[in-house]
Amino acid sequence: MRYFIFTFFVLISTVSIVQAQPFTHQDTLRGSITPERAWWDLTFYKLNVSVNPVDSTISGSNEIHFTALEKGKKLQIELQEPLSISKIEYKGKSIKWKKDGYSYFVDLKKELKKGDSGFITVFYSGKPVVSLRPPWSGGFTWRKDANGKPFIATSVQGEGASMFWPNKDHMYDEADSMTTIIHAPKGLTAVSNGRLRSKTMLQDSSAVFEWHVSNPINNYGVNINIGDYVHFGEVYQGEKGALDCDYWVLSYNLEKARVQFKDARRTMQALEYWFGPYPFYEDSYKLVQVPYLGMEHQSSVTYGNGFQNGYRGMDLSDTGWGLTFDFIIVHESGHEWFANNITYKDMADMWIHESFTNYSESLFLEYHNGKNAGFEYVRGLRSRINNDIPVIAPYNVNASGSGDMYYKGANMLHTIRQLAPSDSVWRAMLRGLNQEFYHQTVTTNQIETFISEFLNMPLQTVFDQYLRDVRIPVLQYRLLGNTLRYRWNQTVPDFELPVQVSVNDSTLWLKPNDSWQPLPFSVDSLRSFKINPNFYVIGQDLTVHSSFGKE
Repeated sequence: MRYFIFTFFVLISTVSIVQAQPFTHQDTLRGSITPERAWWDLTFYKLNVSVNPVDSTISGSNEIHFTALEKGKKLQIELQEPLSISKIEYKGKSIKWKKDGYSYFVDLKKELKKGDSGFITVFYSGKPVVSLRPPWSGGFTWRKDANGKPFIATSVQGEGASMFWPNKDHMYDEADSMTTIIHAPKGLTAVSNGRLRSKTMLQDSSAVFEWHVSNPINNYGVNINIGDYVHFGEVYQGEKGALDCDYWVLSYNLEKARVQFKDARRTMQALEYWFGPYPFYEDSYKLVQVPYLGMEHQSSVTYGNGFQNGYRGMDLSDTGWGLTFDFIIVHESGHEWFANNITYKDMADMWIHESFTNYSESLFLEYHNGKNAGFEYVRGLRSRINNDIPVIAPYNVNASGSGDMYYKGANMLHTIRQLAPSDSVWRAMLRGLNQEFYHQTVTTNQIETFISEFLNMPLQTVFDQYLRDVRIPVLQYRLLGNTLRYRWNQTVPDFELPVQVSVNDSTLWLKPNDSWQPLPFSVDSLRSFKINPNFYVIGQDLTVHSSFGKE
């Protein structure tokens, strides 16, 4: 998934207020569950696309299958310009639609009753938006490989899957399964989600590839990749048995990929241990080389990290540990659990994808290199936190919050982990999330409630502090005589986070609030006061400040 790099640490000492943004009518149409979306349940897509690199155009159709949850006759779908719809059919006949921005309101003419099912076929064509900075900007990437052959890929999170195909473009409703048929140019291979069902050669030596996904799939997880691909693979014996792992790379990168992609097996070992079985055994696991950095397309993880360790050869943690694994393989594969198995309903809750997946990098290191390695890595990421705006964005307008959802979100989870009674309980919680919300779309409230209840801890103010506020909790302390006192500062109301500290030679747990509290024992002199560094909080010694002389 798109990965934001932040280079400055900013401590904000005031409560954050979400800045007003000029959300539009289209933002609301795209980001909310409108009446024209709510009445029908998406069940299946059959996407058929022809890709022409000569003029950067595409054309095709999409069958949108549905079941009525209640009576209704108007469906809302999306297709973004400059692509256009030429015809929509229902029961073999053309039907009318009304266009509002890039939302289309399709009139079925006759009202359906609850339980009725059917499908519409949408025909479309045009020049899709070209991504200027994939994957950070959405659209098509049209490149040439080192041999001058077309190298094409899609990446559309945020801007939406409707950038290249017509669909119900809201994350709350996923197709239960999907077939993608791609007509690729002569001599090239098309790779998409799931398993390859067939390859049909045409008279002009071009080919049609049919891929099928048998599990629910979010719309931005659908992708098209076309290139001079070669294939190799392996079978991983995982928690649910034999998992087919397939790797598609440009022909001249085969030997480099055979070496670098060994991290895929190591990733599966670590993440199945922490998160539970890979969620899409039926659809296999793939790494697919693309002409951009990479993204978490379901069962078709895209890769463009240059066959090197780190993030483009860089250690994001500045600890050395980030250069011991291929960042894109680990991070984007981690999204198979958090993004593709557990998917946010509203883009405002993107932290659910990115915080857990960023933390999966630390868990990968812990599994293979020990706890100290994982802990050092996640703490090292703190220097990249901005604390600019809240992690959670406004709802129902297709907006995402601060990029701090990566590094700050991971450190929030790492902080909460310190409260768990054992590593086994923490692991059980992570696996429990993937069991409880298996193949589901979820809200922040569901995730927060599950974690709080599983760990049997009142964590709501902790989530509020790190996800809805920009301030980092400050643990203030001071020595008055032989009494050491402490309190929380710069926190949300009633902030509740126990914290482990060492005072001189004693290690103990404190339960601070916003009032000064004394230690339960006397301290003749304060030689040291250290907060367990695995808590993402700040310590502040106020002993010398006379302004704090009164209680």
